[in-house]
Amino acid sequence: MSLKRSIELSKHRIEQSKEDLEASKLLYKAKFYKSANNRAYYSIFHSIKAILSLEPIDFKRHKDVIAYFNKNYVNTNIFPKKIGHKIAEATTIREDSDYDDEFVVKPEETKKQIETAEELLILAEKYVNDNKK
Repeated sequence: MSLKRSIELSKHRIEQSKEDLEASKLLYKAKFYKSANNRAYYSIFHSIKAILSLEPIDFKRHKDVIAYFNKNYVNTNIFPKKIGHKIAEATTIREDSDYDDEFVVKPEETKKQIETAEELLILAEKYVNDNKK
């Protein structure tokens, strides 16, 4: 993939992340917390994919995307370690929200997921802008 295409893909994924984040906020406001958790997670996921598209590298499975990001970006202190923990928590909450029929969502947990998505989006957008070659 050409550098120009990688940058375009990265920008596209940042925009996806922003859209998912906005949807999450709207769903939260409407008290659809499980759906808001899903969209917050996807905002996080698309932020990570935006970063990885600059390499460029891609994976089919979400767990591979997150594992690669943690190994190559969090563990090397390119991104703060705390964001890795927050991503793991968001992943678990999204899976519980989507697949566990008995999962009870607390509004404060959903708010926390949205905050994590916002934090990572800011970090990802800065990283992408600083690392366009």
